[in-house]
Amino acid sequence: MSGALSHLRILDLTRVVSGPWCTQMLADLGADVIKIERLDGGDDARHFGPPWVEGRDGPTRDASYFTSVNRNKRSLAIDIATEDGQQLVRDLSRQCDVMIDNFKVGDLDRYGLGYDDIRTVNPAIVYCSITGYGIDGPYATRAGYDVIAQAEGGLMSINGHPDDVPGGGPVKVAIAVSDIVAGFNATVAILAAIEHRHRSGKGQRIDIALLDSIVHFGSNQIVSMFASGEVPLRWGNQHPNLTPYQVFRSLDGHFVVGAGNDAQYGRLCGVLGREDLGLDPRFRTIGDRNKNRQALILELQVVMNNQTTSHWVERFAEVGVPSAPINDYKKVFEHPQVRHRELRVDQAHTGGGVSSTVANPIRFSETPVEYRIAPPVLGEHTNELLAELLGKSSFEVEALARNGIIGRPA
Repeated sequence: MSGALSHLRILDLTRVVSGPWCTQMLADLGADVIKIERLDGGDDARHFGPPWVEGRDGPTRDASYFTSVNRNKRSLAIDIATEDGQQLVRDLSRQCDVMIDNFKVGDLDRYGLGYDDIRTVNPAIVYCSITGYGIDGPYATRAGYDVIAQAEGGLMSINGHPDDVPGGGPVKVAIAVSDIVAGFNATVAILAAIEHRHRSGKGQRIDIALLDSIVHFGSNQIVSMFASGEVPLRWGNQHPNLTPYQVFRSLDGHFVVGAGNDAQYGRLCGVLGREDLGLDPRFRTIGDRNKNRQALILELQVVMNNQTTSHWVERFAEVGVPSAPINDYKKVFEHPQVRHRELRVDQAHTGGGVSSTVANPIRFSETPVEYRIAPPVLGEHTNELLAELLGKSSFEVEALARNGIIGRPA
């Protein structure tokens, strides 16, 4: 059965995380994604190791960082600094519905591959650019990185413990969340632009910025600031609007509890044998508990210390109070629900080993996600793509390789 987007072809000039996250999402949903890479080393993320993907003869040249966002794609190595390489990209764009890049503003224009150049040869193209700051404005020409966006866009100011507690201070989110969110935004935007093209026949340019994306990501805290005039603070493992909704210590470790409403809070007090805390006027409503959170947390923590994590998680589950252990990723993939949902995907790597990635979380009843192609080695599909899409003969392909325009499969 064909994937939901099997009618679309994507010309992917992205690297590292933000763009590849977007194009892997589209590829997982069935789109034919053609990944254009540099001849010399390819996507930068191929070298972000160790760890490396293991092959039949030991480690391959591809980092697991790269393979995490590049399955279901075909790799074509082209030197876009050459006129012949630029022409190949323009010719390929004629055969594609979407072109996406995450170069700095203006870089592709220098190669004759900017939006105005590409729409000349394919007026219906949907052309998406992911940059640090967007294609206009005083910071547009600056390079953008996840940690910069997290800092500049406010996320680090609310992530971490308060300054006055041990270990307090701003903390970067471990995952490159600015890149991931920008990649998701690009995915949504591309699908919307395709839908618009179905009705109008017109392509368009999409402008996605890491800074815009991470500021938007903080909306619930930002809108609270707009309403109250109070700048959001760092709450550590607590929630600014719900109590208790945080980490607690147990007899043998830590776990989380999220009492999201008054009824759940009442049941939590019952499990703890502290029904009096449910009746205490300081803690009856969400607003009361937020106002008096420190006094409540101290009372709850005294009881939590008396039993193990598994005891509390099981007891809370019995009465419908959300709670969970804090799993490391090894334990995540031992989790019965994660196993049932088959969130690990193993594919045979061209290097002879196995490439293991995380399954796409989208589930369809009619067009299920398929894992067709393992993350490719550099230039793996160069020959077949040039023959299939541009009608190049083996002699023409060999001449392009000999002249340094394209790379031979690694």
